[in-house]
Amino acid sequence: MPQTKVAVIGCGTIGTSAHMPGYKAASDLAEIKYFVDILPDRAKKLRDDYGKGEALEDYRDILDDPELECVSVCTPNYVHAPITIDFLKAGKHVLCEKPAAINAKAAADMQRAADESGKILNIGVCNRFNTAVCRLERLIASGELGSIYHIVCNFRAHRSIPGMGGPFTTKSMAGGGVLIDWGVHYLDLILYCAQDPAVKAASAATYAKLGADMRGYAFVGMWAGPPDYSGTNDVEEFVTGLVRTDGPTISLNGAWAQNIGQSDTYIDFLGDKGGARLQYGGDFTVYGAREGMLTETKYQFQKENMYDAEIRDFIVKAKAGEKTKANIDQAIKTSRLMDMLYESAALGREVTV
Repeated sequence: MPQTKVAVIGCGTIGTSAHMPGYKAASDLAEIKYFVDILPDRAKKLRDDYGKGEALEDYRDILDDPELECVSVCTPNYVHAPITIDFLKAGKHVLCEKPAAINAKAAADMQRAADESGKILNIGVCNRFNTAVCRLERLIASGELGSIYHIVCNFRAHRSIPGMGGPFTTKSMAGGGVLIDWGVHYLDLILYCAQDPAVKAASAATYAKLGADMRGYAFVGMWAGPPDYSGTNDVEEFVTGLVRTDGPTISLNGAWAQNIGQSDTYIDFLGDKGGARLQYGGDFTVYGAREGMLTETKYQFQKENMYDAEIRDFIVKAKAGEKTKANIDQAIKTSRLMDMLYESAALGREVTV
């Protein structure tokens, strides 16, 4: 079978650390033909790391290439929608990094373009390919925890605002802060594991305190750094909220930056037969009771690299024209929920569907 020809649009951190290695691992199925970035040196470096292909600055130059079948969009959030829509209209399958777009309206435009073109549009909700998440989802679906009534979600870090002054902290480019950057992964994972409950209402508050004085902000780490003090920081660094669904309620606390020197990155699924704590990116433990005794079961297992699994799933299913669990039809639900949380924070009250 001939290799599927692929383009990587955006050769920054996520393209370098996840997508290019994922396509390398799937070299039996795919070959990256183009590396595209508005910064030519980044495209050339990723091309050189891969070992072959063509480095370009403008993705429009390859829209009409009949050999090109699949595209990874790894750009800042604000151009996810226009780039993705252009490639879908050109008859290409697309894997677009998370979040789908800066808001649910733009995500809906992407979904419509996928429907009209008949092409596959997946979103980079990589946790749906995380081995621990998939195993826990199956346990929950089997009734192991009974009826899930509440889910606790924590994604809090100590002074770790990413790329301060750049696309991550500029609302017009990112759509928001810690909620749309980190929270998208947690909320999508929760909806997946909880068997896709329908959201009914959401209430949230957001804060931008520690990074308000950019030059005075001391930090322990900075993904996509160093800081650009000539840039903008107009997004939230902390979010708290409560979501009501037709199934469990969901509480969340997220922080890029907090004055607590400890990170909390876990999700608790509370059921009437048992509960599970999933360490984000790690294993999970199930707690319960049996014959008057308390039980604690730690699950450990061989893990597949979730990005490799995500890329392979995209290539195989796109070739077959098959929608998967990472399709825009699923991911857009998380976009809509985040819109509700942001709206609630702006209005200072709960909002309903």
